[in-house]
Amino acid sequence: MFQALKNYIIGSYVEMKKVTWPTKEQTINYSLVVIGLSVFLVVFFAILDNIFNFGVSKIITR
Repeated sequence: MFQALKNYIIGSYVEMKKVTWPTKEQTINYSLVVIGLSVFLVVFFAILDNIFNFGVSKIITR
């Protein structure tokens, strides 16, 4: 059991050395894209929610 755990840890370490990590600029750009997309989706769904709310309230109050 300990040999399997040791092999797993060693294998994980070897694989992590093969990873190409993003640069600082790439990380900042990716973060800005995620933040921008999140803000856009919040606004989009808020507008949809208000439209549906208005429509349902018009149907109910008839």
